Amino acid sequence: MSYEVLEQINLMADDIFQEGIEAEKIGRLADDTAKKMKAAGSIRMLQPKEYGGMEAHPREFAETVMRMASLNPSAGWVHGIVGVHPWQLAFADPKVQQEIWGSDPDTWMASPYMPGGMCIPTDGGYKFSGRWQFSSGTDHCDWAFLGAMACDKDGNMEMPPRMLHVIIPRTDYEIIEDSWDVMGLRGTGSKDLVVKDAYVPDYRVMDCDEVIDGTAVRKYGRTETLYLMPWSNMFPLGITAATIGICEGMLFHANEYQADRINAQGTAIKDDPYTLFAIGQATADIRAARDTLLANVDRMWDRVDAGKEVTFEQRAEGRQTQVQAAWRAINAIDQVYPRCGGNALRMDKPLQRFWRDAHAGQHHAIHVPGTVFHAASLSRLGADPQGPLRAMI
Repeated sequence: MSYEVLEQINLMADDIFQEGIEAEKIGRLADDTAKKMKAAGSIRMLQPKEYGGMEAHPREFAETVMRMASLNPSAGWVHGIVGVHPWQLAFADPKVQQEIWGSDPDTWMASPYMPGGMCIPTDGGYKFSGRWQFSSGTDHCDWAFLGAMACDKDGNMEMPPRMLHVIIPRTDYEIIEDSWDVMGLRGTGSKDLVVKDAYVPDYRVMDCDEVIDGTAVRKYGRTETLYLMPWSNMFPLGITAATIGICEGMLFHANEYQADRINAQGTAIKDDPYTLFAIGQATADIRAARDTLLANVDRMWDRVDAGKEVTFEQRAEGRQTQVQAAWRAINAIDQVYPRCGGNALRMDKPLQRFWRDAHAGQHHAIHVPGTVFHAASLSRLGADPQGPLRAMI
């Protein structure tokens, strides 16, 4: 692992932090931040080498996302989400790879994968319409992966339902500018997208189930360990890494703030054993969340690299670990921030922004523990979870 992108981020750390303040104000990633990320190769980390990518180990990707998020939460979030799309495009049809990367390997792709659209079959492809929320970093993207439901020729949803991942150029969708007014991760610019009766050729459509269960990459013929990793391990990785990185940033700013602070009782924080205990415990929990997430991806990588099958039970346990790591880090900062006193609420202090952004990250669908924990527990008891319990696993 070379960590070349991480090194570049560290060299630009002060500017990246300041640009996070700008992103919060303008409601999207700052242009200068996007330029820095492209220059560093942030979004090419998981991209195939034949298209200028690095094919980095996912641990290195996660650690780099964490560092970016600790400096600039919105940039870390965009890095974690947009940065995983090249991983999936690596086993899409070669025609669409060439369309996207052929002239510019730094082309970014937005999302989301939630099925906000309908695909109606027509000659050689589909008629495609829909609306999607939460398209992070979309202002800086020229293509998108959008989730859809497959329909029959009359526009009725197929039964049983079948999800698709549609690859679509910026010219075929509209960004709704006033659709991202939120309390956290404001700088991600995660706006709504609208598609109206776009024609999508067959080769730009991927079957969701085949992507998630590994059929798609096997059909393509990829043999690199990176692309054989389970989707349920790779897609959430950047999101959870960003969330933990934001918590690390929050802790850094809390320590800076508390270093010379005197509390309401007139005691220096350095002499306050109660606050010091809480900070110490939170620091250990955030470090444990980080280490757990990285060990989880290392464990999955070693299994795949050895040519071993990754079972549904193992995928579910991996997802359970990711979710718990995010919640552990969030719970930790909730022990720190209330102990920073009233002045920490002021908008000119970075503490409140990091706290809001971390909690916004917790709201992502991949961090909802219910069905994930349910499925993991059932699997350990020898049951075979079905239906919604298999979602995103």
